[in-house]
Amino acid sequence: MRRYILKFGLISGAILSVTMAVSMAFIDRIGDRGELLGYTTMVLAFLLVYFGIRSYRDKVAGGVLAFGKAFGIGLLMTLVASACYVITWEVINYAFLPNFAAQYAAHAVEAARASGATAAQIAEKTRQMAQFQEMYKNPVINVGLTFIEVFPVGLVMTLVSSGILSRRRAPSVPLGSASPASAR
Repeated sequence: MRRYILKFGLISGAILSVTMAVSMAFIDRIGDRGELLGYTTMVLAFLLVYFGIRSYRDKVAGGVLAFGKAFGIGLLMTLVASACYVITWEVINYAFLPNFAAQYAAHAVEAARASGATAAQIAEKTRQMAQFQEMYKNPVINVGLTFIEVFPVGLVMTLVSSGILSRRRAPSVPLGSASPASAR
């Protein structure tokens, strides 16, 4: 089981990490589409949870896998992939983008200004962003915020995959057809 969890979790994590690194390198070109690109990539990367559970069910569990077991395997894959994502962000944040929080805050205030916000709304946004910058300096909060950015997507994919792939008994073979073992 560990082999499947690590294999599919690390592949998913590598996809998340590489796409994050590439998108951060081209953040000026991506602009406001970054969020859409990021979450689309997360969904695609977490599709590997489905394939990991299916592979485990078919190759190790003999085609039989309860929902709880499937969910546990998928959850561990999601945790591995999410850890890769968090580690990658922490390296990028501290090594390459040490002013990320300030740049993000300035962008958020400017976006409020551009949307026609009142002076009071801009002042409130400025206060919120100053609070965010201070909070983001704490590595534990930084890691936590990064984790909750990616983990819920993986959790949803795990729930859906577990529901689709769980089986209480081996698939039946109609009379006169080849058995599952001889079909291989």
